[in-house]
Amino acid sequence: MSMQFSVLASGSSGNAFYIETKDHSFLVDAGLSCKKIGELMKQIDRDPANLDGIFITHEHSDHIKGLGVMARKFKLPIYANERTWKAMDGLVGEIAVDQKFTFGMETVKSFGCLDIESFGVSHDAAEPMFYIFRSGEKKLVLITDTGYVSDRMKGLIAGADVYIFESNHDTEMLRMGRYPWNVKRRILSDVGHVSNEDAALAMSEVVGDRTKRIYLAHLSRDNNMKDLARMSVTQTLAARGIEIGAQFDLFDTDPYIPTELSAV
Repeated sequence: MSMQFSVLASGSSGNAFYIETKDHSFLVDAGLSCKKIGELMKQIDRDPANLDGIFITHEHSDHIKGLGVMARKFKLPIYANERTWKAMDGLVGEIAVDQKFTFGMETVKSFGCLDIESFGVSHDAAEPMFYIFRSGEKKLVLITDTGYVSDRMKGLIAGADVYIFESNHDTEMLRMGRYPWNVKRRILSDVGHVSNEDAALAMSEVVGDRTKRIYLAHLSRDNNMKDLARMSVTQTLAARGIEIGAQFDLFDTDPYIPTELSAV
């Protein structure tokens, strides 16, 4: 097995993603308390003490809430781009200089058989970026927290075996919901979050013959539902001639329950 992964938690209340190879294991983001991340990892029979580091996507609290404590408790290397490091200053407490590493935008870092490529997204953060993981012939893409999926992003993420893909909101639920208009406008903007339908349209342009699974991630607690997201994505893909269950399977993620540890 070249890679195994679990979406430990996904949503506006906190995000953390786990990935491992035979030689290394990492988190992407630590948006829950250190204690909670430990509990979630225990559910997939993994120990945070064995982590080799944490990759950060951006400085919003639902992605870095537990970062400082995790870094200090387990002496973990932390990887983020320079602008994100600056934006996190004062938000995560003191992290030792020898634990702080710069991972530039659109670059690749290698850890044994695992190559990790960063790419930019469109979100209202200092310099948000997400990651493509490759090991052997396998490719896994993690992409959430983006207002839209550009042609450049599509080119980079196309043809993956597995996608963890943002499907944040149902547009009508959001428009009719209780959020103030300035928040609605921010979510709907090009630096907000992608809707179920827009996510599916992007998926239709990047899935390939090798794609086996897509996980719908970062669902809004107030403006989406798992069944609604799945139905909307399924219908939009079907309208483009892509049938769920025939070409690949669709999976949920959850703010509180990790997905099963699975091989890519």
